[in-house]
Amino acid sequence: MDNEERKKILKCDLQLLTDAHDEYLGRLLEMGAAAIEREGIRLEDNIECDMAVVHYAAYLFRKRASDNAAMPRFLRYELNNLLFAQKGGGK
Repeated sequence: MDNEERKKILKCDLQLLTDAHDEYLGRLLEMGAAAIEREGIRLEDNIECDMAVVHYAAYLFRKRASDNAAMPRFLRYELNNLLFAQKGGGK
């Protein structure tokens, strides 16, 4: 999945209907991917990694407008599962 496809999915997740935030969302996708890689996760070309990047970018977008800056539990589990599967030799 390329960045444009990820951006479309991210906009659906955030329920954004216009292109007003496209540049910012693109940067959030890059930032999300970098943060995930910093945790030791290899981003591969599969739906699990692509959706993890989208979910992380959505978290970053929502975090700036919220008093509660904690990472959602589902996202932490998603990242942990990716990391454990990669380190354990699983899929």
